[in-house]
Amino acid sequence: MEGGSNGWGLPPVPAPGHAEGMESVVSVRNLRKSYGEHPAVEDVSFTIERGETFALLGPNGAGKSTTIEILEGYRDRTGGEVSVLGVDPAHGGLDWKARLGIVLQSTGETGSATVREQLAQFAGYYAHPRDVDEVIAAVGLADKARSRISRLSGGQRRRVDVALGIIGRPELLFLDEPTTGFDPQARRAFWDLIRQLQAEGTSILLTTHYLDEAAQLATRAGVIANGRMLALGPLDELGGPTARVPIVRWRTDAGDRAVRTDEPGALVARLLAENGGAEPSELEIVRPSLEDIYLGLVGEPETDSAEREDAR
Repeated sequence: MEGGSNGWGLPPVPAPGHAEGMESVVSVRNLRKSYGEHPAVEDVSFTIERGETFALLGPNGAGKSTTIEILEGYRDRTGGEVSVLGVDPAHGGLDWKARLGIVLQSTGETGSATVREQLAQFAGYYAHPRDVDEVIAAVGLADKARSRISRLSGGQRRRVDVALGIIGRPELLFLDEPTTGFDPQARRAFWDLIRQLQAEGTSILLTTHYLDEAAQLATRAGVIANGRMLALGPLDELGGPTARVPIVRWRTDAGDRAVRTDEPGALVARLLAENGGAEPSELEIVRPSLEDIYLGLVGEPETDSAEREDAR
């Protein structure tokens, strides 16, 4: 991605004071949203604790955007209970909105203002904004500060979006597909910026199609599809223990074999013994990744159907 240094970073800021113990900044209970006869979100429930980064994962059309827009106060719900920073988003005023930071999925800033002018204007909306020049440098646009936003590349305008989202020092930051259009180096630099915000105590709701991004940044996740929450919990527990059972694959004269087993070593030892000590063709042990588990949850068929076997 073009423009400025790839090294994003903010000067250290003390974490805001919080009450002792965990505190939910987002509470969603039995959320429903329908458009006529069509349900977009059905009975979705989850919480986000203060200082936590929570990933909401799901395919396009799953209900993620509808859920987020309800949390941000931009869309009314059909039913259920929602609290964001202690306020029902349907009744959130300007003071409440000033506590939020929002990075939308698509680039929105294309006007004639320069990068610095746009950031300075937005900074004026907040009681305690970050320093404008520090934010511009943090998102790697120092050499584009005087450039008109309309003349920036799509990737550079995306950086402006991120800068606008964090200029107000939000308590809760919504990141909707924040690194779309980033090159790999810029994505990793952006992750470092998010880790700084996490260290300051910022609570974050992240949506992303990059499963490695969720694994890097989030502590918990919810997987939503067809408007329903399919799984909810720490990333290393999503899908339950069965989803993490290793798969042993190998090839025989009769075709490919794939077996799920809690004891892959024992199964491999047995295969070697049955094959006179020789390793079966194309033998491999596959431990399901977060992406494998996610695809299993949302209904993507596995490339190989694996039978379940208790290794003897």
